[in-house]
Amino acid sequence: MGTLDGKTAIVTGAGRGLGRGIAEKLAAAGATVAVTDIDETTAKETADAVGGFAVATDVTSKESVDAMVAAVRERCGRIDVLVNNAGWDVVGPFVDSDPGLWGKIMAINLYGVLHTCHAVLPLMAADGGGAVVNLASDAGRVGSSGEAVYAAAKGGVIAFTKTIAREHARHGITANVVCPGPSDTPLFASLGGDNPKLVEALIRSIPLRRLAQPADIGAVVAFLASPEAEYVTGQTVSVSGGLTMS
Repeated sequence: MGTLDGKTAIVTGAGRGLGRGIAEKLAAAGATVAVTDIDETTAKETADAVGGFAVATDVTSKESVDAMVAAVRERCGRIDVLVNNAGWDVVGPFVDSDPGLWGKIMAINLYGVLHTCHAVLPLMAADGGGAVVNLASDAGRVGSSGEAVYAAAKGGVIAFTKTIAREHARHGITANVVCPGPSDTPLFASLGGDNPKLVEALIRSIPLRRLAQPADIGAVVAFLASPEAEYVTGQTVSVSGGLTMS
């Protein structure tokens, strides 16, 4: 028996990359996964692969998120796990960044988390508990050159998660943060991960000498979402191969 048998989980940005890896791990643990992504095609591909169902969702839109949560609730009866994975970035020095993109980075990485939690937490509380796992980044813990606004958004996710962990503990809801290190994903490739010399230098800086795979992140998320972690809340876990240590 899986640790999440009979549970319903929402994973945002699950069409590909880390989100798909998370959806696969949750499904393997027995959960029914609501795969959400702004790209409906990739969402359906992941849903088909994990035996879940897809809901096209724009996390930057409160209306889109509210409609998705209502649809999942209607279909499954309850929401046991919420994983906020959707993210986006543009790399470059802050002083050279386009102020027109600051809002988009904040909207996807921070406001997306606020939107889903605002919709889901009252339902979890009414149903007697649940688990929230928010994906941040070590950029939000220790900074990351070229990712200033992204780091600000992810730092906000960390602080927000600690606060909802405090506010909702009495409802049986846990809330934790997973900070992935450099990961072998399409987003990483788009941010310069297609440069072999850059990747080689980065891997040399990671004590475990490899990039994270989506399954590495998914395994930790699945643990934090499971009853085995019911006494863990308000924590920030770096899954970075030792690149950062705390």
